[in-house]
Amino acid sequence: MAPSAPKTRRRGLRVLWWILGSLGALIVLAVVGIVIWSQVGVMAAEPGPLADVRANTAIEITDTDAGIVLAPAGESADVGLVYVPGAKVDPWAYADKLSGLVAEDGVTVVITKPWLNLAFFDLRPLSAFTDLAPGIDTWLVGGHSLGGVRACQLATDADGLALFGSYCANDLSTSGLPVISVSGSEDGLSTPEKIAEARPLLPDDAEMHEIEGASHASFGDYGPQPGDGTPTIADDDMRDQLTELVGPFALATAGR
Repeated sequence: MAPSAPKTRRRGLRVLWWILGSLGALIVLAVVGIVIWSQVGVMAAEPGPLADVRANTAIEITDTDAGIVLAPAGESADVGLVYVPGAKVDPWAYADKLSGLVAEDGVTVVITKPWLNLAFFDLRPLSAFTDLAPGIDTWLVGGHSLGGVRACQLATDADGLALFGSYCANDLSTSGLPVISVSGSEDGLSTPEKIAEARPLLPDDAEMHEIEGASHASFGDYGPQPGDGTPTIADDDMRDQLTELVGPFALATAGR
């Protein structure tokens, strides 16, 4: 005897609920897995360079949930840089390398704290970070590694773009934006070849600089990174070169 229509519907509903339940469980497991993975292996800031920044009386530090604000002490800055960290790197690991821009050039730097330690998961607009330092007229956006890729996506809302060991995945070649790209000759991740391949995505007049002896991890202070090259430049020299390259670019973008 053929099953009745109500029994067939009930069986179909059970199958449907089983499928939906299984899909829901897989989604939950995937989300939990991503959260756990994002918290494991985060590259911590080295204590020495960070202590130097905290002790620098020329820099005022404000720590917020959204980002770390490094501002020139006793000055009213008119140019700022929103800096997006690389994947699973402690935002504090970039403070010393960016400190020269603050102390010497009067640039306010906002180092973001990406959701899940990964810039791609952070969907906040640029204003979520520029609002941390009100009163600034000119804003650059930039970042290191994956953070630079995210910065490229935010760049159309900024006055300029600064890439640190990074390159764009979206096309900004006709944007008219002032752009500076600083890379490392020994970078094993954002290699010179990858930087060159992505060059057509930037405006023709983008400034391209390669620091001799710099590796991928040279842009921060978080220790060696798997897959990277071996740096031959000292940390202090790296900080000084970043300041010498990016400082004038930032001031020129602001018309100073």
